[in-house]
Amino acid sequence: MRKKTKSSKSPLNGVRVLVGRARHQAGALSSQLRNLGATVLEIPFIEIRRPRSFKPLDSALKNLGGYDWLILTSANGVDAMWERLARLRLEENNLKHLRVAAIGPATQKAIEQRGKKVDVVPKEYVAESVVRSLRRRVKGKRVLLVRAKVARDVIPSELRKAEAGVDVVEAYETVIPQSSRKRLRTALNSTKERPHVVTFTSSSTVRNFVALLGSRSASLEGIRLASIGPVTSSTLRELGLRADIAATEFTIPGLVEAIVRSFAAPAR
Repeated sequence: MRKKTKSSKSPLNGVRVLVGRARHQAGALSSQLRNLGATVLEIPFIEIRRPRSFKPLDSALKNLGGYDWLILTSANGVDAMWERLARLRLEENNLKHLRVAAIGPATQKAIEQRGKKVDVVPKEYVAESVVRSLRRRVKGKRVLLVRAKVARDVIPSELRKAEAGVDVVEAYETVIPQSSRKRLRTALNSTKERPHVVTFTSSSTVRNFVALLGSRSASLEGIRLASIGPVTSSTLRELGLRADIAATEFTIPGLVEAIVRSFAAPAR
């Protein structure tokens, strides 16, 4: 039997990867990369905060009987919603009649861990695919969409065109972690820390990265920018950056696989 080489076991051996996920969410991506031999540097480009007011979300949760569908677009939204249910001492029986759509497997897992069945997960984990999955099902129905303060309006806009009544409530907001500004610039200018890859898992991480970087985009020369999906890739291009690596499955494992493929391919 042929003995496996270190490189076959560790396809990212010697590769430095900068992970910019929120601090409490970086673990899954970082651990998968480390297991493949990468050196991981975590500098969050995004920070999750409570909204200024929970009143709209609380009001919707107190009136769940008026909705037919619940759509959740992130694990952060799931966490916030169940926290408010507990804080308001609302019984989870209030959710029994609701059909639930989750934007992707991470959101689905977060919901199902709380004992609620997920009825719809789209084939592609983006807003447009959520709309395609639901358009025919929600006509004449009442829909509650729980999401971040700032988000794309594809889902509510398109479902309203499909004659659904859609209420959008804010469960959390994303902000720029100012403490990351100096750390990011230091890493990019360090011969020991300078990453070979920077990962982006949402449009917000792209925008915040650019804001943290300021006008120093030239310092990205030679660094591969890795995107989790088409919306994130589009945001990179809109802001004058490249999507050098793009996941074909829009998940954390898909992003890791794309990075591995990128370094396995012969240099051009």
